[in-house]
Amino acid sequence: MSKIISSLIAGIALTACAIVQAAPPAVATSAPDSYTVVKGDTLWDISGRFLQEPWRWPEVWQMNTDEIKNPHLIYPGQIVVLDRSGPYLRLGKPVADSSGKAIGEGRLQPRVYETPVDEAISTIPLKVIAPFLTRPLVADEARLIGAATIVATETSRVYLGQGDTIFAKNVRADVDRWAVFRPAKPLIDPVTQKQIAFEAQYLGIARVTERTDPVTLQIIEAVEEIGAGDLMLPVEGELVFSYAPHAPTQAIDAHMISIYRGVLETGKLSVVAINAGKEDGLDPGSVLAMFRDRGTATHGQQRHKLPEKRYGSLLVFRVFDRVSYALIMDTDGQATIGDAVRNP
Repeated sequence: MSKIISSLIAGIALTACAIVQAAPPAVATSAPDSYTVVKGDTLWDISGRFLQEPWRWPEVWQMNTDEIKNPHLIYPGQIVVLDRSGPYLRLGKPVADSSGKAIGEGRLQPRVYETPVDEAISTIPLKVIAPFLTRPLVADEARLIGAATIVATETSRVYLGQGDTIFAKNVRADVDRWAVFRPAKPLIDPVTQKQIAFEAQYLGIARVTERTDPVTLQIIEAVEEIGAGDLMLPVEGELVFSYAPHAPTQAIDAHMISIYRGVLETGKLSVVAINAGKEDGLDPGSVLAMFRDRGTATHGQQRHKLPEKRYGSLLVFRVFDRVSYALIMDTDGQATIGDAVRNP
């Protein structure tokens, strides 16, 4: 996890030039003049203390590059200062005497502050999305065509676990580690009512032990029972989420089509799938707003369609051709399958 976090922070571009907005970010009603960063904070959370739209933090950060070696790294103990004229956010200059006494307790001298890189503050809580960065999530037509298939097990048992041997066909010669999955839940476009993909049920990881025919593999990780007929895809390398939040460059009109763990409603820091992806112009880091249908109301002889309510935002972190996965960052109520998802 520390590797992911450090890579994330090093890759963030804190520049406003890449983001075009009609108006400058608005300061939150109860914004403090400063805030001291604590362990567990995220850039989204910190910015939410100062801004009405915390996802717009890349536009307002101004770093004191003379005081910190890498202006992209923020650590617990550092002070975030709000300049309301912009608004702008910047890091305060921590100063202490040679004995470490607080400001005002004797002569002040510059002091070097050291913090392990794995404590750097990340954009979002990475531990929530880490399992989704490497596992197969969507089994669309292209992925199903390229998948390997388990054809037999070594024992008479129908389902196997860690340490057991399996045999598979269509195993690429250049890949030794395979993610085992099962196409489980169909993902249905709520507008066309057509199936656009299967949501993949992650089962575990298998490693090639012999290049026989069929290929022999050993199960080295199993979170569910594995058996003949299950499919495999090459284990993807470590995907690093290193993207600053930004608005999509194209108009997005999508819907929430799935909630992880199969529930119908969910809340903050939950993972959801939407029916828009690369083909629609989404990329990792895209921020979208969620809208709730208020239904209709009847007054006298007239029936009125009530306006939608914007109730939260989500951050896209993994994108497939027609499906994307996102983390709900803030909401004033439960998110529900079928809710609209559009540009913020």
